Amino acid sequence: MEILIPILIVVALVVIVGIYLWATYNSLVTLGVRVDEAWSDITVQLKRRADLIPNLIESVKGYAAHEKGVFEAVTRARAETLSASTPAQAGEAENHMQSALKSIFAVAEAYPQLQASQNFLQLQSELVDTEDKIQASRRFYNGGVRELNTKVKIFPNNLFARGLGFTQRDFFEVSEPAAIAEPPRVQF
Repeated sequence: MEILIPILIVVALVVIVGIYLWATYNSLVTLGVRVDEAWSDITVQLKRRADLIPNLIESVKGYAAHEKGVFEAVTRARAETLSASTPAQAGEAENHMQSALKSIFAVAEAYPQLQASQNFLQLQSELVDTEDKIQASRRFYNGGVRELNTKVKIFPNNLFARGLGFTQRDFFEVSEPAAIAEPPRVQF
């Protein structure tokens, strides 16, 4: 009987540690999937915005054909956005896209006929909606990354999380916060 009590205590501790590891592993997997889903949402919205850009450029081109530099900058920013595969690359592409969109809308302000165009107004509305969705997706992604990073860093999870393949993820941040502090002005 005396030897049975220490064995039961050891077995109980092993079971408790096993349950803790199982629950922690499952929560880390869940958070990882949530972050992956959120990143997918961001890429979908960035792609949607990139798909709107050629139509927007064509609408403005008819009125401001001499603004070739602005159109080239927007096209470069669009290509950079589509090729971004990490949060850091996407953040840098976001800086360039915001700057390019501000330029194209500054050009559009000089053309009252363009501002009255139904097609241009519809594109503006879709772009505003997409920008809102990008912002929401970015917040959701960063919230998921925050939860996952916290779970990976806290003790005792930090002792075994890396061994199980869980690492911290990068936040979706822009290198120049001033570039996105004010969204492109699309209301005329």
